[in-house]
Amino acid sequence: MQPQRLSMTQVLACGAMIVTLSMGIRHGFGLWLQPITQAQGWDRGTFSMAGAIQNLSWGFFGIFAGMVADRFGAFRVLIVGAVLYALGLAGMALSTNPLVFALTMGVLIGAAQAGTTYAVVYGVIGRQIDPAKRSWAMGVAAAAGSFGQFVMLPVEGLLISYLGWQQALLALSGFVLLIAPFAFGLREAGFAGGAAPRRDQSIGQALREAFQYPSFQLLMAGYFVCGFQVVFIGFHMPSYLRDKGLGQEVAVNALALIGLFNVFGTYIAGVLGQKLAKRKILAAIYFGRAVVIAIFLWAPLSPLSVYIFSAVMGLLWLSTVPPTNAAIAQIFGVAHLSMLGGFVFFSHQIGSFLGVWLGGFLYDRTGSYDIVWYISIALGIFAALVNLPVREAPIARAQPQPA
Repeated sequence: MQPQRLSMTQVLACGAMIVTLSMGIRHGFGLWLQPITQAQGWDRGTFSMAGAIQNLSWGFFGIFAGMVADRFGAFRVLIVGAVLYALGLAGMALSTNPLVFALTMGVLIGAAQAGTTYAVVYGVIGRQIDPAKRSWAMGVAAAAGSFGQFVMLPVEGLLISYLGWQQALLALSGFVLLIAPFAFGLREAGFAGGAAPRRDQSIGQALREAFQYPSFQLLMAGYFVCGFQVVFIGFHMPSYLRDKGLGQEVAVNALALIGLFNVFGTYIAGVLGQKLAKRKILAAIYFGRAVVIAIFLWAPLSPLSVYIFSAVMGLLWLSTVPPTNAAIAQIFGVAHLSMLGGFVFFSHQIGSFLGVWLGGFLYDRTGSYDIVWYISIALGIFAALVNLPVREAPIARAQPQPA
C-alpha cells in the first residue's frame, strides 16, 4: 500500500519558506565583503576564498545530504542544516583569523546550505507532486528562493547599517532557525521510523546509470557555468559597483532587483518546462546571459544601467534550476532524485568556487574584474551549446534491477 501523499499546498508552502530563508540569507553575503575585509584588515582574496570554499562545501555535502534525504526523508536533513546554518553565521561574526573564517563561512555554512536548499526540497516535490505539475512546482520553489533574495537583501543591508556587520550576523544566526518549524511540514509518511520506500535500484546502480548517460554529463557541464556566473556576480558586483563610484544603496537595490525578477524568471521557466523541451529552455537562458553581460559591459555605467541589467539578469538568474532538475527527474525517475540532483549541483558549485575565487584573485592581481566578466560571456555561449544535445526521454531499462 502506497503511503498517503502530502498535499501539494503544504509541500509548496513549507518548501518555499525554507528556500526563501536559506537562499535569501545566502544571496546577501556579498554585502559583507567590504565591511569584514576593512574591519579585519584582510584583502578581498581572503573573503573570496571563504566564499569559494562555501560553494565547494555546499556541493560536496549536497551529494550526501541528497543520499540521506532519499533514504530517511528530508525532515531530518533540514533540521540538521538549520542548526549548522545558525552556527556558521555566528562563527562568521566571531572569527578573528582567516582560517576560522574559512571554516565557518566556508565549510559550515556550505554544509548547512546543502541540507536546506533545492536538492533536498526538490526530492520531496518529486516524490509528492504529480509529474504533470512537477516542473511547475519546482519553478514555484525556485521562485521562492528568488523572493527571499528580494526580501532579505534590503533587510541584511539595514541590519549592517544599524547594528554593524558583526551584530547583523548574530541576528541572522537566530533568524535562520525558523527553517526548523517549516521542516515539519515536509515529513513524509513513507519514511516513518527511518524506513525508505522500496526502490528498484541501489545507489551504486543509479550512479553508474547516470554517469554513463551522456545527457547527464551535459547537464552537469551546463550547471557548472550557471554556478560560475551567478556566484561571481552575487559576490563581486557590490564591490565592482563601489569601485566604479556608485553607492552601497545601488548595490543593494541591484541585488534585490535580481531577486525580484528572478521570482518571475524561475516561475516562467517552470511553466515552460511543462510545455517545451527543457534543453531548449536551458540553451536560451545561457545564451541570454552572455548577451546581457556583454551589453552591460559595453554600455555607459550608471544606476539606471545597473538596474536594467539586474532586472534582465534576474529573469535568467536561477531559471536554470527548474528545467535542469525536472529533466533529471524525467530521465531517471524520482527514486534517487535528491542524490542525482546533488551530483549535478556539485558541478554547479565547482563553477561557483571558480567564479568567486577568480573574482577575488584576479582583482587582487590586476585591480579589475574585467577578465572574469569576459570569461562569464564565453562560458554562457559554451553552456548554451552543450545543452542542445540533451535527450530528455525516460531512460530505457530492460527490467528492474534488484537493489
